Amino acid sequence: MDSTVQLIPLSHLAIAALPAIGVLFIYMKWSLNTATVLYGLSRMLIQLLIIGYFLALIFETKHAWVIVLILLMMVTTSSWIALGTVADKRHALFTSSLASTFLGSGLILAIVTQLVLQLDPWYRPQFMVPLAGMVFANAMNSISLSAERLNSEIARGTHFEEARRIAFQAAMIPIINSLFAVGLVSLPGMMTGQILSGVSPLIAARYQIMVMLMIFISGGISTALFLTIVKEKFTNALQPD
Repeated sequence: MDSTVQLIPLSHLAIAALPAIGVLFIYMKWSLNTATVLYGLSRMLIQLLIIGYFLALIFETKHAWVIVLILLMMVTTSSWIALGTVADKRHALFTSSLASTFLGSGLILAIVTQLVLQLDPWYRPQFMVPLAGMVFANAMNSISLSAERLNSEIARGTHFEEARRIAFQAAMIPIINSLFAVGLVSLPGMMTGQILSGVSPLIAARYQIMVMLMIFISGGISTALFLTIVKEKFTNALQPD
């Protein structure tokens, strides 16, 4: 296969953005919040351009401590954001979210990078940072869903064990759906990116299998840990005054 990655000039990238004007027109025509959409599009553009330059610098680093620092920042930030669905309990539950994300996602990240891919050096940024982003973001979403559902069920008077079962099931629904859909409904980001860059679809498929397993395991373990260690804190936090 042709391994040459096609460069997209900024002028050509602007062409892809032109149809967005049509969507904005619909927002204005139907008296919807156009300012929010403009802010979202602008923020997306700025963030991706900045992160592109930032990652280029990170990928050139030869220092393990830089990658470790980035991973710690990622796991801390994702653990905090995960509790946005129960914002009033955030401070009480943050350590539980952090521990669950660190242990659940860190375990599978270590297995994949050190035993499956056998990175050399062990912190190889081009692999470590993107893969860490995948598992931490997935754990963040799963914990967020489980926290919201657990909060709702206990508030309704559901017994904790039953509420935990319902919360875990709800958190895993998006992951299970993605397992059913991958390859049939969608080609996920990593596989699509590799194919576009010239990698054989057979090799890209193996990487995507690895990623899907990472997502399933990190989401399942992190959520289960959170729902287990949070019992006392969560029930106490939800006690009526």
